[in-house]
Amino acid sequence: VSLQMMKHAWDNYKRYAWGLNELKPISKQGHSSNLFGNIQGATIVDALDTLYIMEMKEEFKEAKDWVEKNLDFNVNAEISVFEVNIRFVGGLLSAYYLSGEEIFRKKAVELGEKLLPAFNTPTGIPWALLNIKSGIGRNWPWASGGSSILAEFGTLHLEFVHLSHLSGNPVFAEKVMNIRKVLNRLDKPEGLYPNYLNPSSGQWGQHHVSIGGLGDSFYEYLLKAWLMSDKTDEEGKKMYYDAVQAIETHLIRKSSGGLTYIAEWKGGLLEHKMGHLTCFAGGMFALGADGAPSDKTGHHIELGAEIARTCHESYDRTSMKLGPEAFRFDGGVEAIATRQNEKYYILRPEVIETYMYMWRLTHDPKYRQWAWEAVEALEKHCRVDGGYSGIRDVYNNHESHDDVQQSFFLSETLKYLYLLFSDDDILPFEHWVFNTEAHPLPILHKEDGSKEEKQK
Repeated sequence: VSLQMMKHAWDNYKRYAWGLNELKPISKQGHSSNLFGNIQGATIVDALDTLYIMEMKEEFKEAKDWVEKNLDFNVNAEISVFEVNIRFVGGLLSAYYLSGEEIFRKKAVELGEKLLPAFNTPTGIPWALLNIKSGIGRNWPWASGGSSILAEFGTLHLEFVHLSHLSGNPVFAEKVMNIRKVLNRLDKPEGLYPNYLNPSSGQWGQHHVSIGGLGDSFYEYLLKAWLMSDKTDEEGKKMYYDAVQAIETHLIRKSSGGLTYIAEWKGGLLEHKMGHLTCFAGGMFALGADGAPSDKTGHHIELGAEIARTCHESYDRTSMKLGPEAFRFDGGVEAIATRQNEKYYILRPEVIETYMYMWRLTHDPKYRQWAWEAVEALEKHCRVDGGYSGIRDVYNNHESHDDVQQSFFLSETLKYLYLLFSDDDILPFEHWVFNTEAHPLPILHKEDGSKEEKQK
């Protein structure tokens, strides 16, 4: 089924928005998000590896030809360093590792080089936004006192280590290792990492902590850096398990109805709200269970299972059986969105991602059952003639579509569904680590060191 869904999403993108970033499936035209500046083709680059693993060979070839002829980074525009890294660099790296086609390696390294000026700050903590022609960076104007964002500068590590590996140029890995040095020097409030860090002073901004947006993938990348290093990156490992300890102490709570959730922390006060993005953490805890202190392995799996259940409830408690952007545990409500601006669903993958990890690590059939419910809901409410669209209010009985088919729907949501209903030997965890956009990167075994010399 995920194959047919992919075909529907891809064919319509090709028909109505080919070469543009994303598809508007109702207006049947292209959609360009300002996150990518003037770089085009986000859906193509994001979908390459999904097309490859689903064996959609014709489509993969068309996509590759487009990349070869049309993917251009010499544009005068400001881009999000984080989004371009996880979608474009990540997508190109995976396409290279899966297919061996040199064009993808070449483009990934070329784009990596264009991103390097983002690190030209007094601390080496990169800017959020970068003009890739002029090399001038800045931060989001809304971010606490000119700060960079934890999830953004903390989600470059996997890709940049691979860029060094494939180019033989150590600078990429050095830039991301330096970010850790800065973080390790700083005092963490209660062992937690605030979401804001000033790249000039090297000091924290507001003491807000979240495992959802603004924080999420930083934690994921600590664990995955250790896994990707073939478990040799002890620093990444320690930072991850220490962070989980602080998260358990300060952020993880149980509702009166028995649902485990991860709250947000604002200067010592808890907000009992959990975002859809935070639902990725169930899969993260389960993936990290194996490396936890020996008496804690079962506990981490259990934590993953409990988060998966809470997130399933957030889906189950809506009319459409699709989860809202954020849901709350206060004033007598549990796992329900209480604000209009949190009731939307934009084809996000995090809940399905957690089901996929839980399925692979426990083989409990309920995860396939839950994922199947999500498939039925997507088909019923999000599928339209021209592709798949997000929904403005999942509690409403009639659909109000947002008219965007996000590139991550093809990269993540459909890939995780495909893996969930496939055998475990497709992209097995002993060989692959997924970046935060679900792009698989190979684990770098110790004997791979010589490759860098050969690539020069």
